[in-house]
Amino acid sequence: MPQLPQIDSVKAPDKIVAQATRARRFPWLNIPFILVVALLVSYGLVVVMSAVANDRDYSFTNQLAGVALGIVFMVLVWRFDYRRLSDFTMLFLIVNVALILSPHIPGLGTDAGMGAQSWLKLGIQVQPGEFAKITVILLDASIMARYGGRLDDPREYVKALGLMLVPFACIMTQPDLGTGLVYLCIGAVALVVGGARPKYLLITLAAFVAAVIAVFVVDQIIYNSTGEYKLLKQYQRNRLLVFLDPDIDPTGESYNLKQAQIAIGSGGLFGKGLFQGTQHTLGILPEAPTDFIFCVLAEELGFLGVMALLALYAGLVLISFRIAGASSDLFGMTIVMCVVGMWLFQILENIGMDCGLMPITGIPLPFVSYGATGMVMNFIMLGMIGSVWTHNIQKQR
Repeated sequence: MPQLPQIDSVKAPDKIVAQATRARRFPWLNIPFILVVALLVSYGLVVVMSAVANDRDYSFTNQLAGVALGIVFMVLVWRFDYRRLSDFTMLFLIVNVALILSPHIPGLGTDAGMGAQSWLKLGIQVQPGEFAKITVILLDASIMARYGGRLDDPREYVKALGLMLVPFACIMTQPDLGTGLVYLCIGAVALVVGGARPKYLLITLAAFVAAVIAVFVVDQIIYNSTGEYKLLKQYQRNRLLVFLDPDIDPTGESYNLKQAQIAIGSGGLFGKGLFQGTQHTLGILPEAPTDFIFCVLAEELGFLGVMALLALYAGLVLISFRIAGASSDLFGMTIVMCVVGMWLFQILENIGMDCGLMPITGIPLPFVSYGATGMVMNFIMLGMIGSVWTHNIQKQR
C-alpha cells in the first residue's frame, strides 16, 4: 500500500501565520486597484511623451517628477485614517477659500492666459485651484456626513448648499469656469450620495439652468448699453457659442474644434503610430499635451488605443465603486463617490469637447493630460480612496 505524503506539522502552520502577518502588515495593498492605476499612469506617460517630443514649452521630465511626487503623497495619504477628518468642516472651508483666492495675492499670482489669474509663482508654477479639488471633496463629504444619509429639512439643505457653493464663488473670481464646473459636480454627487431629497435637487437644477440663462441675457443687455461684456469673458462666450454652432468662429474656437476632430478621425482603427501624429507635430492642434491630449492618443493609437484607455478608466471606476460600497460610514463612501464623480465628469467633458459633444473648456483628462500639479492631485485622491478601503478592511478584521 503506497504511503501518503507526510505533512510537516510545524512548517505548514508557520507558513499560514506568515501569510496572515503579511496581510495584516500590508492591508493597503489592494492589488487590482494598484494594477489598474499603474497601467493607466504608464499609458498616460507614453502618450504625453509623444505629445511633448517636439514641443519645447513642455518637459517630459516634469511629468515624471509629478508622478514620482504623486506616488509619495499617495502612500502617505493611503496610510492616514481618513475618519479623523470628518469633523473639520469649517477648517476645510477656510482652506478652500485661502487656496482658491491665493493667486490674487500681489506678487504671487500669475496670469494663466486669457485673463485667468489662477496660478502661483513659487519657483515653479502651481495651480492651487487643482489642489482645492481635494479640500472641496473633504468639505462636501464632511457636510453631508453630519446628516447621516438623510437631508429632509429645507433650511438645512439651503445651508449645506450655500457652504458647497463658496469654493465655486471663489474660483469664479479668477475666473476659471472649467474648474468651477468640477466643484459643482463634486457638490452634486455629495448631495445625491448624502441623501438630499430629490425634490430639492430638481429645484436646485432648475435654478442653476435659470441662472445660466440669466447671465447670458443680462450680459447681452450690458453689451448693448456699454459695448462690452462684463459677466462672461469673450472667450467663454465663444466656446459656448461654438458648441451650439461649430462654424460660427472659423479662425478661433471653431478652428480648434475642427483640428481636434481631424486628429481623432485620421487615427482610424490602429492609428498612425507613436510619434507619427501630424496634427500636433506640425503645431496644428492647439494645446496638444494638455487640453487636447485625447486627440494625440486617438491619432497615434487609433480606435483600439482609445478603447484601451476607456477600459482602464472603467476598471478604475468599478473598483472604486466596490470600495465605496464596502465603506461602513457615510463620510468615507461620499469621499470615494465624489472622487469618482469628478473623474467621470472630467473624462466625459474632455473627450466630449474634443469630439464636439461638449463645450470646449480647460478641463484635463485624468492621469493623461500633461501637468505635474494635476498628476499629484490625482495621486492624492487615489490615496484617499485607498485610505477608505484600508481602514474599512481593518475594521472588518
